[in-house]
Amino acid sequence: MEQATRLILIRHGETAWNRATRIQGHTDIALSPLGLAQAGRLAQALADEPLAAIYASDLSRARQTAEAVAAVQGLPVRLDPSLRERAFGRFEGLTWDEISQGYPDDAARWRRREPDFPVGGGESLTTFSTRCLDAARRAAAAHAGQSIALVAHGGVLDCLYRAATRVALDAPRSWQLGNAAINRLLATGDGFTLIGWNDDHHLAGLSADDIAA
Repeated sequence: MEQATRLILIRHGETAWNRATRIQGHTDIALSPLGLAQAGRLAQALADEPLAAIYASDLSRARQTAEAVAAVQGLPVRLDPSLRERAFGRFEGLTWDEISQGYPDDAARWRRREPDFPVGGGESLTTFSTRCLDAARRAAAAHAGQSIALVAHGGVLDCLYRAATRVALDAPRSWQLGNAAINRLLATGDGFTLIGWNDDHHLAGLSADDIAA
């Protein structure tokens, strides 16, 4: 019988650009003080998980989050650029309002989630989804019957959620993608299955107001 791989999916902790609603994409932004605190809470929440490996995007915000978990688990972080956020080209660093005002046609196409539209001259949803799903499949195949963590980005988790629930890339999003929340899938050769999503109980009471800048 085929053994499933248990995937714990994690979006990185918060960054200053998250709070400012700036598009990050491949731009390498580090965690904010709140993000670092979230990563610490996450690491403690996963302390008793029997993880066989920890994979992460090579961008700082994901790597720092993964390193907090790895320190508690006593494991190395395996960096994989294929787990990076979608590339947004010239829109990286801009807010949603700035994009809507400066590029209204592109913003409309982006909001419609046109699968083959390379937003900002970056990646299309189709290309991006193929990239990150392939990365997750490779990691899962290497650890059949075990539990692993994948620390990545909101867009990556969105693609995996859609794959597990058979929701089309161009369908509106109705699920949360919280920073440093815990999400769970099973992976087999037949695909992904949703087990649990956006568990953020470990972050209760944590806010930017409580964290020294």
